[in-house]
Formats: sequence, structure tokens, C-alpha cells
Amino acid sequence: MSSQATDTTIFIGGVTFPTSRPHGFGLVVDRPSDAASEAVADDYLHEILLTDANRGSLLSLIETEGLIVCRNVHSTAPTYRKVRGKSSVSKLSQAEYYHHDGCSAPTKPRVVEIRCPHQAITRNIATAIAPLPAVIRAMVMKLPDALVADDLVEVRERFAANPDDYPAVETWDSIQGKVTRLARRELDAESCRQYFRQVDEMAGAYVLPWEMGESRLMLNSHADLTRTMQHRRAYQKPRLESEQNGSLVKRWPAEEVGDCKVCS
Repeated sequence: MSSQATDTTIFIGGVTFPTSRPHGFGLVVDRPSDAASEAVADDYLHEILLTDANRGSLLSLIETEGLIVCRNVHSTAPTYRKVRGKSSVSKLSQAEYYHHDGCSAPTKPRVVEIRCPHQAITRNIATAIAPLPAVIRAMVMKLPDALVADDLVEVRERFAANPDDYPAVETWDSIQGKVTRLARRELDAESCRQYFRQVDEMAGAYVLPWEMGESRLMLNSHADLTRTMQHRRAYQKPRLESEQNGSLVKRWPAEEVGDCKVCS
């Protein structure tokens, strides 16, 4: 079943959902309010949007928008698994660097869903999400000048120019890897986090605070790599030791076959 959209609503599966655009990209979806969907409104993500009849429409919408945020979803679906990652004041976790999910797998998942379940402790750490072209450009442009070696000078010059002059997309993975390794090796932990906060800002990343029951579904893989999103765990202020923080869960809904192992 196809979806229909206006500036303030989308229509999927016979149900109208209120929507908003609080950021420069992405679409925020709220629970339906019409009487016909009242019985399933608590878990509208699974009971309406991800049913067999409507899943294709939702995935197509994610492909179009890059990011879909579903607010106020009450769900006990078993296919989520906890997002894990060890970091400390003195050491960044791998999750703090911009990435696509499934980089070590033969095929990256089409869509990644990260969710903040209803829980007793508020999630205070942001998740930054941004379009890949903006991420790569910001990482290169915000790298401290002292770390820009000869092989990155031309790269920076090209990213400073018109988008038509950017380096070939096929080289972006190598460029990002090189810049990430430089930042990780040459900057202390807080300086590295500050650098990535600057990257977030320049890339126009979606870093809005998490709300309980919120799911963020992002385009993680596409034949046109420039349409994909990358994400990272993003401390928006200096990291403190032993701070309490709510947890997140995740999965890969396009590949989901009832086995949560696909979410690893």
C-alpha cells in the first residue's frame, strides 16, 4: 500500500498520522488520533506502519526522507536488542565516531532503527544523525589544521569548493577512515569529542533530545551512497564519570525476520 503525504500529515494503511519537520531534514511522525486506529495507537509502529501490508510504504518513505522519527510508541516487540558500547572520560567508544551500521558485514542493512524505550532514567546523551555528504565534508573541514597532512590538503580544498568538485564518492570511505584515525590518535578524548561536536554543528546533524518511546529510523544503505545517513553517540557537553543515563535499543527492520541476531 502506498503512502500519501502533506505538509502536516501522512496517510498509510488507511490511517492519517500528524507530522512535523522540526529540523532541516527528516520527518517526525506522531501517534494517530482518529477513532479507527485508537485500539492500536499505543504501538502504531508495529500495529500499523510495520505490518506486512504497510512495511513497504514505510521503508519507501524512509528512503525518500532519510530519517523518520516516530514519537510516543509503546512497544514490547522482542526483536530489539540493547545498544552497547564502552566509553569513559579518557576514551571514546567506537559508537562515538560517525558510522553506518553493518560496516563489517557483506551487505549493510537498508534501514537502522534506534529506539529510546519508556524507562525510569532519562536518556541524556544525544544521538547525532546526518547525511553522509555533510558528515564527510564537516569531518575534513573541521579537522585541526595541524593534523591536515599533505594528502588531505587537496581533499580539503575540494570539499571547500562546489559540490560538483568534491572527491569521488568511492573515495569517501577511505577519507573518513583516515580522518577518524587521525582524530583518535592525535587528540585527547575531550578534544576529540569537541571536534565531533563541531562536526555535528557544521553537518547540521539531528541531535534533538531523546523522548521516551521515540524510534528513529534512518536510511543506512542505498545504491546512491550520498542519500544515506550516518550516526554516532554524541556527548553534547564534556563527559562526566559515573553519570546515570537511560539506555537505547536497536534493530534492522528491513532485514528483520523475527531473529534479533540480525541487529548485532
